[in-house]
Amino acid sequence: MVLETKRLILRPWDIADAEELYKYASDPGVGPAAGWKPHKSVEESRTVIEQVFCGRECYAVCLKPENRPIGAIELKLNGHTDMTNRDDECELGYWIGKPFWGQGLIPEAAEELIRHGFEELGMTRIWCGYYDGNHKSRRVQEKLGFRYQWTTKDVEVPLLGETRTGHVNSLTREEWLERRQSFASGVKQDEKKTE
Repeated sequence: MVLETKRLILRPWDIADAEELYKYASDPGVGPAAGWKPHKSVEESRTVIEQVFCGRECYAVCLKPENRPIGAIELKLNGHTDMTNRDDECELGYWIGKPFWGQGLIPEAAEELIRHGFEELGMTRIWCGYYDGNHKSRRVQEKLGFRYQWTTKDVEVPLLGETRTGHVNSLTREEWLERRQSFASGVKQDEKKTE
């Protein structure tokens, strides 16, 4: 499955992406905020592609037209997330390389993956979380229309061997549809004003 947006291609990971992955995942400013250690070698990045980025709905986030990965995004399905045990719910996860921060690329990728989740996978709710202090991730979730559900203290972060405070948000299919309709109405109003 390949998904496209105005600026991006979302496609499955390939072993050949290991060097590009390492370029961004080795940055200490990227992984720890999301709960994983910076990659130490291209070989480690290759292993991550084989063992972690192998989920059915895990995609490399690639800029058009280069088609080289600059981040990752995934809908973690039942059995691969601790946020739900339902087949019609999943968890959204994402990260992007530091040179691409602040350009709205992850919200753009997530909008398309959320659409795919609701329209093509039949999801009724998508969960998403962030650790205390990860303001960028919180902001992405707010932009996407996710609503706060709960906060949990002392959440285990096994890849870093520590505990943190975690915040959980969710977006239902109904909320997403309502948001899309209201956005479409706003666009129509703007078009009328410019006529």
